[in-house]
Amino acid sequence: MSIELLRIDAIELITHSAFACRTECGACCIAPSISSPIPDMPLGKPAGVRCVQLNDLNQCQIFGLASRPLVCSSLMPSLEMCGHVHADAFDYLEHLETATCP
Repeated sequence: MSIELLRIDAIELITHSAFACRTECGACCIAPSISSPIPDMPLGKPAGVRCVQLNDLNQCQIFGLASRPLVCSSLMPSLEMCGHVHADAFDYLEHLETATCP
């Protein structure tokens, strides 16, 4: 295989490995606890509680704003966390919450 074809394959791999949030999921804004203040939730939120910043389509209303907690903006979707279906994300995040609970 030529070096040019290997380079193209590597670019395709990088492009296809990018992982985007699943439409209308919201698992990362419901399943885990968040100890940082959130607008309209000054004490953060407990695990399993829906963040007040989620709209009806489970989209963050403060996405990209400075008021969004650092823990939220640093969380990146991945196949490991999000899985293949909506329930996978909840299972993973609930397990992570239990494993890191004091």
